[in-house]
Amino acid sequence: MKYNFDEIIDRKDTDALNYDGWRQYIFKTDKDAQFAFTDNEFIRMWVADMDFSTPPEVLDAIKARLDRKILGYTKVYDDEYYQIFKDWCHRHYDWEIDPREIVLSPGIIPALNRLVPLLIKEDESILIQTPSYTPFKQAGDYNSRQVLYSDLLEEDGEYAVDFADMERKIKDKSLNIKLFILCNPQNPTGKVWTEEELIKMGKLCIENDIWMISDEIHCDLLRNGVTHTPIAKLFPHYEKIVTCMAPSKTFNLAGNLMSHIFIKDEEVKKEWLRLYDDFISPLSLVATKAAYSQCDEWLKELRNYLDDNFKLVQEFTQIHFPKANFKIPDSTYLAWINLANYLPEDVDNQQLSLYFANKTGILLEGGNMFVSNGDNYIRINLACPRTIIKEGLERIKNAL
Repeated sequence: MKYNFDEIIDRKDTDALNYDGWRQYIFKTDKDAQFAFTDNEFIRMWVADMDFSTPPEVLDAIKARLDRKILGYTKVYDDEYYQIFKDWCHRHYDWEIDPREIVLSPGIIPALNRLVPLLIKEDESILIQTPSYTPFKQAGDYNSRQVLYSDLLEEDGEYAVDFADMERKIKDKSLNIKLFILCNPQNPTGKVWTEEELIKMGKLCIENDIWMISDEIHCDLLRNGVTHTPIAKLFPHYEKIVTCMAPSKTFNLAGNLMSHIFIKDEEVKKEWLRLYDDFISPLSLVATKAAYSQCDEWLKELRNYLDDNFKLVQEFTQIHFPKANFKIPDSTYLAWINLANYLPEDVDNQQLSLYFANKTGILLEGGNMFVSNGDNYIRINLACPRTIIKEGLERIKNAL
């Protein structure tokens, strides 16, 4: 391998959310709160960024930009940026994008918060599929919009859309659903929706004149042999689709604060640009260009490494937790594991993260952190060196 994903990188005292901010984020407490383990003893397998180095090609591009010595006000003025991203989408998804649809956002979470009031009125509702990435619900809460849930169906670790429930709620005029937020690949389950499923969801929205926001931030992190289809590719003429993509998950660039939001509707895009036409970091600009133009090989090796990490977890659960019915997800670097048959009876399902923090010294996210329909699950981040995963699995086994 050209790249070393086994490297242990010290993130202490870098103001990283993963390492230094977990008390505030997971447990809503202050930085001095005491736990059963010291900071240096914890294994961090929670928030969705990687413990792998950002690709060296990206770091070299940032260093080269620093050598230019001036970091002034910056926007994208060179068409090369959009051509690079257009080539990426063609190369990986056979998707011919229109760069004129793209606006930039410091992240998909702020994009969701910004989009909701641009797309729907205060008396209109949002539909999400649960378990769900929590910021989907928060985007509604933040903007005083009602958020309704359609639980995904699960059988033996496999997830499916409950189309009957989804259709019933969309057609219920009293619910007044006018926006559907789709996650593809789905977080936290890692499910990549098939073209047939996407077409069925898309047609349901189109027939009922409903906006769609498709969060596709995990689309590059596929298992080998799995393909991803952007829903906008299937409905190129439907104006009410907004697609969200970013290099942050793919290349460990969460702090880069640069996401691509595809807005087809000209009036909505015009209003976005009036309100949110932000300057960007010159370092973020060159980092993103390098990621999408020079890092295909890095991503290929990353996928192989993640595939092996997932196989390790699957083998471990088959031996020690066979009733967990763990299945390797189609995408993401996040393992979603049902521990219903192994959790002690006195464990509070709303406090799984706290239980594992104090019992095992592992920071992970309990299923209760994913809005609804996640009881007895844990989500663990496998984008870390294999030695860390092995130790984490042993700690979980010993605790349960």
